[in-house]
Formats: sequence, C-alpha cells, structure tokens
Amino acid sequence: MRGVIGAVTPDYVTGRRQLTAKRLFDITASIAGLLILAPVFAFVFLMIWLTDSGPAIYAHERVGRNGQLFRCLKFRTMRRDADQALAVLLQSDPEARREWDRAQKLRHDPRISPIGRFLRLSSLDELPQLLNVLAGDMSLVGPRPIILSECHRYGRYLGKYLDLTPGLTGLWQVSGKNSVSYRRRVALDVLYHQQASFRLDLMILLKTIPAIARTEGY
Repeated sequence: MRGVIGAVTPDYVTGRRQLTAKRLFDITASIAGLLILAPVFAFVFLMIWLTDSGPAIYAHERVGRNGQLFRCLKFRTMRRDADQALAVLLQSDPEARREWDRAQKLRHDPRISPIGRFLRLSSLDELPQLLNVLAGDMSLVGPRPIILSECHRYGRYLGKYLDLTPGLTGLWQVSGKNSVSYRRRVALDVLYHQQASFRLDLMILLKTIPAIARTEGY
C-alpha cells in the first residue's frame, strides 16, 4: 500500500454499520455536489446541444455490486455513430486493436466529439454519476464500474470487485489511471478491497482533484 497512497488500517468493507455510514456520506456528498455543480451541468448541457445535436447524457450498462447491472450515466462525449466508427477502426488498424484489447480505451479515439475530448480530459463527463451515487448504484469511492466483457480480466479476483460498490473515483484514478496496465488496475481494486476504510476514502477523494488537474483521463 505504501507508495500508492500511504499505509491505511482497514476498518470496513462489508460491516453493516460501516456500510451504512458510507452510504449516508455518499447521499450527503452527492446531493451537495449536485447542488453546487448545477451551473456546470447547465453549461455542459448547452455546449453539447450547440456542438453536437442529440441527447446530452449517455447511459451505459455496467456491472455493479453482487453482479447487478445498472445504467452508468455520463455526459455524451462521442458522435452518434460511435459504435460503427469503432468497429471500422478496430478492423482496419491493428495498433488500435491492440490498444483497445489492452485497456478498452483509445488514446486517439476518432469517435470522440470536440466538446467530448474536453469533457474527458477534465473528467467532467463523469459528473452525472453523482446521480448514480445518489441512487445507490455507485459510491463516491470504489473500483471503477466495468462492462460485462471486462469481467474475465479479473479472473479469480472477480469476487473482490463484485463485493464492492463501484466508485466515481478510486485507487486507479489517483495512481496514474491510463498509464496503469489493466492487470495493475485489478491489483489496485483488490488492494482497495483489502484496505478499505473511511480514512482511505477521504484520502482518495482529496487526491482525485489534483489527478483531474493533471488531465489523466481520456
């Protein structure tokens, strides 16, 4: 743990009292965040509407705690024909295919709209997930939600992921994110499961702001 975020004593993952406290914190913080960031939501809605007609929020099915599927919300950052564009690119570009297979992301993704690139670099595209946190599908801190096709990447550690509520931010976000291999990402999720505590959550939240400022997303 030392070198990632510091030594932390575990004090909750599945305990009822601790989970209740974590849930109350999530509700309070997500409501406060939605109220404070309302002008930002309005601005992003307007920018998407002006630059790329279509719905501003995109819902994508992800795997939650205990394997429950939920609709993870994001500001739409891709063109409306994104799925077709991805299929064509991966068939024609072996390097892009390898990058996609390795991380399920592309650093130079032709599907992303101009406003979408800014939203991703600033991580503003993930703000609607505060609604997921309020609904209980997600927590402020936890492993990032995965899609069904990523489950096999966790191998024998999948149960560790399924034992946790996916987070808006987590160890992966504050540990280099896109410079981290998927294998390392899994290791960080397992580490969070082992070391989870309210103190660790607060430390991750505090480290998330400078991580966003370094524009580690894409």
